[in-house]
Amino acid sequence: MRKNVAVIILAAGMGTRMKSNKAKVLHEIQGKPMILYVVETARKVAGDNIIVVIGNQADTVRSVVSESADILFAYQEQQLGTAHAVLCALPQIPERCDHVIILCGDVPLIQADTINALVEEHLSADREVSLLAVEMDNPFGYGRVLIDGRKQLYAIIEESDATASQKKIKLINSGIYCINKAFLTRALPDIKPDNTQGELYLTDIISIGHRQKRNMGVMTGTNYQQILGINTCQDLQAVDAVMQTRQRNIS
Repeated sequence: MRKNVAVIILAAGMGTRMKSNKAKVLHEIQGKPMILYVVETARKVAGDNIIVVIGNQADTVRSVVSESADILFAYQEQQLGTAHAVLCALPQIPERCDHVIILCGDVPLIQADTINALVEEHLSADREVSLLAVEMDNPFGYGRVLIDGRKQLYAIIEESDATASQKKIKLINSGIYCINKAFLTRALPDIKPDNTQGELYLTDIISIGHRQKRNMGVMTGTNYQQILGINTCQDLQAVDAVMQTRQRNIS
């Protein structure tokens, strides 16, 4: 457990593709809201230095999470993108924390050992940004991670923007980061909504860091299942099956 590391969990989204009146992060995996798995994992890494960004059905999400953990919340009134969500959480980060881990409330299979390994590599390499990535045989739909000859991370390209050669890259973005707080605080205001959605994307922090010649790198995870996100009912069923198998193996 690290006193100088904070975790921001992004949990404000609408989750419209779930086609449900329930907030996405409250849908259950093995009888428990998915957000609680992420919170439990975060607490193993950062103790109570956790900020959950809430928006859609904020009061209900806050109530469910507060029953299991005494942590902080940040309110994202309008869902203006992942970078905007992190920006909303910045004021809540304890002063003692020098590094910030970004997790997603709809990625409940992520494990504390993996996050701790990411932090260890981030600190030992003295990086400004470290990204958790995984290799997938079929990376369709995921953002591709671009690394130069010095193993420096320099871009994340979304599927819709990728060239034919970039689409062949199997290293994909998990959406999980460890970022130096000072750099994060300076870079976030420089992110612009220069995309068709008009949103502020956290991935743009990579291009900012590249322009500034910041030290940024990638840790390649070995288990792609840990970064499976839930956007649809089919995704929910798939992750539930993985969690069931994991729990059976533990017991």
